[in-house]
Amino acid sequence: MAHFEKGVTASDKELNGEDLRVLIVHTRWNLPIVEALVKGAKDTMVSKHKVLPENIVIESVPGAYELPFAAKSLIQTAQAQGSSASSDLIASATDLLGDLTTADDKTPDSPKVKSKSAKKGAFDAVICVGVLIKGSTMHFEYICDATSQGIMRVGLDTNVPVVFGVLTCLDDKQALNRAGMDENGHNHGEDWGSAAVEMALLKSRSL
Repeated sequence: MAHFEKGVTASDKELNGEDLRVLIVHTRWNLPIVEALVKGAKDTMVSKHKVLPENIVIESVPGAYELPFAAKSLIQTAQAQGSSASSDLIASATDLLGDLTTADDKTPDSPKVKSKSAKKGAFDAVICVGVLIKGSTMHFEYICDATSQGIMRVGLDTNVPVVFGVLTCLDDKQALNRAGMDENGHNHGEDWGSAAVEMALLKSRSL
């Protein structure tokens, strides 16, 4: 029987995220585990995919049910701010051109080296992070279903890739294992970080 290793196979494409702006929205429910997942996602995007730390925006909400609303609201706010900034930039450039003197009247400036700075405006991808652990009532099932459907809708409605980074575990041990917090565990936040970069690049790729 062929060997099978469970998990995602890495993309065969170069995933360079140096020009991306990524939003992470996480819950404060089960926060110690959530923080490990957020760190895994952020560290992977920075170290493996060259996303600038200043281009990763992190926001929190109380619980998983609030993730879809927060993600959609922040996506729309960032898009509106980006449109406003673009309009201001065009206006400023027009004013500058009107004030320019001729080249003969100016002393050439020495060339300046431009460095990358934090991006403003729209997000290229979003990661929603949370940890749901089953209790003794049906609350777990309702929240899991609503959260997963809501996160999917946000991506489809906004046309921004939204990664489902919500663990839905039957006990504490499963959650700790999937956050890389026990001896044989794997931090799934690392996979979500790579997925966010891959999907952001896929959206803008020329075919």
